[in-house]
Amino acid sequence: MIKDMIFGTAGGLALFMFGMVLMSEGLRKAAGTRLKDVLESMTKRRLFGFLIGAGVTALIQSSSASTVMIVGFVNAGLLSLKQSIAVIIGTNVGTTATAWLVSLSGFELKMSSFALPSIAVGFVCHFFGKQRKIRNIGEIILGFGILFIGVGFMKDAFGGLENSQRAQELFISAAARPFLALLFGVAITMLIQSSSAAVASIQLLAAGGALGHNWEAALTLSIPFILGSNIGTTITAQLAAFGANRNARRAAMAHTLFNVFGSFIFFWFINHVVQLVIAVSPWELGPTTIAASIAVAHSSLKICEAILFLPLTGALEKIVYFIIRKKDALEAVYVVLDKHLLDTPVIALEQARREIVRMAQSAREALLLSIDGLLQDDLKKLNSVQRIEEYIDMFQIEITAYLAELSRREISDELSDTLPVLLHTVNDLERIGDHAVNIVEIGQRKIENKLTFTGEALVEADHLRHEADRMCEIILKALRENTPSAAIPALVIENNLNTMQRDFRRSHVKRMGNGECDPLTGLIFIDLVDNVEKAGDHMCNIAQAVIGGLQWDHEAE
Repeated sequence: MIKDMIFGTAGGLALFMFGMVLMSEGLRKAAGTRLKDVLESMTKRRLFGFLIGAGVTALIQSSSASTVMIVGFVNAGLLSLKQSIAVIIGTNVGTTATAWLVSLSGFELKMSSFALPSIAVGFVCHFFGKQRKIRNIGEIILGFGILFIGVGFMKDAFGGLENSQRAQELFISAAARPFLALLFGVAITMLIQSSSAAVASIQLLAAGGALGHNWEAALTLSIPFILGSNIGTTITAQLAAFGANRNARRAAMAHTLFNVFGSFIFFWFINHVVQLVIAVSPWELGPTTIAASIAVAHSSLKICEAILFLPLTGALEKIVYFIIRKKDALEAVYVVLDKHLLDTPVIALEQARREIVRMAQSAREALLLSIDGLLQDDLKKLNSVQRIEEYIDMFQIEITAYLAELSRREISDELSDTLPVLLHTVNDLERIGDHAVNIVEIGQRKIENKLTFTGEALVEADHLRHEADRMCEIILKALRENTPSAAIPALVIENNLNTMQRDFRRSHVKRMGNGECDPLTGLIFIDLVDNVEKAGDHMCNIAQAVIGGLQWDHEAE
């Protein structure tokens, strides 16, 4: 049994993580801007976000599933951290619907029953779909199914505990010690990955007389288990956020803090919760209605927690930022383009410019990380470039769509001349990201084949990186200040990069001829030089756009 528990947990956890990655990637690819717009419009107010979280969780009967989805949305950049907190609070209320189903009909909806059909449908859509949209949706469904197969394996690994007489004796013994009962609820819920299942077990045990025949004492004893299960269920979101970006980890941490704070606060008011159940229950209280009474207690606790914490989402957000403080290039990926400002074109254009600056910062980060990763044989840096490139693509899509929408408004001739130049700038920045990805690919090939550059090649590559960094800094400053004079030095550096490309290619061919390096290493070095030079060409285009005052040159047409 112990071996089955270990293997079941390890394999189930691996499937869970793989499914989460698939689902998050599919969401990012399939959603585009539409889902983000819907989520933003529906969650701009905390109350709406709370109601959405409660409603969705009540429908799918799993706070773990809905919380995992929220973490996935945050990881995919579709939901901000502040928006996610209100939704998470709502999921905690929505999950109490399962307890009501158990108390009324003895029926519990198991999401794992949809896992195999989801995998089948997702596989067919993902691998045989002709349209990209269908393949992306298939990836989401496939990831969802694999995720819950993993949860199912983890649950089955501990399934023997349900039929263990010794385990039931420990369960009942723990109920007599409130704090121990809370810890027991935490442990059980972490093991079975479902607070709904844990609460349902308490209901069924109480209804069967396992907690005694005094219904009020049984209710009092069951509440610590419920509070513990609220803490234990946060492990699912933490697992979902493992390996995700920093904001996704913050969303999972917000879920944990909310449940931990709420459980420990109401742990000291267990008797008051019992009195509240007595006051609001419309039926005759007794042993035959103990399961329904526990459902009332569960809902009452969650609603009271929501009332307490919903006005404090801002404070909770600050606490989470304090706990997970370090910032990185992958954190601030949300494109801030308010469509309401389109009716004020000058302000809308300024907003677009700010986002172009942020896009340029991401492009610079991608280019420098790719060069550093190649020279240092650092796979972590190389892999991070792939994710930054996805965010650069997102910037391109949203800024382009925003400027296209702005072009359809009544705008001045000056603004009309500026729009195509900004669009070209956005495309140039995206191409810089593409060249960074090209460098990543040759860097991975260098690591896989265990190739090394000569000392002279490393010196040349370092000079190349230094010039690229200088040019990126000048472009960023020119875009930020929109000052033509600030962009002029970039043209000089672009000439330097052209000269370096010519000289370094010659010197490296010479080294190859002298047998100082093998042909494959030489090709990788030349590819590096060429990609950096091409990235410099695109930065030169941006510099010339700034020097021209971001105006469309009709004569050049």
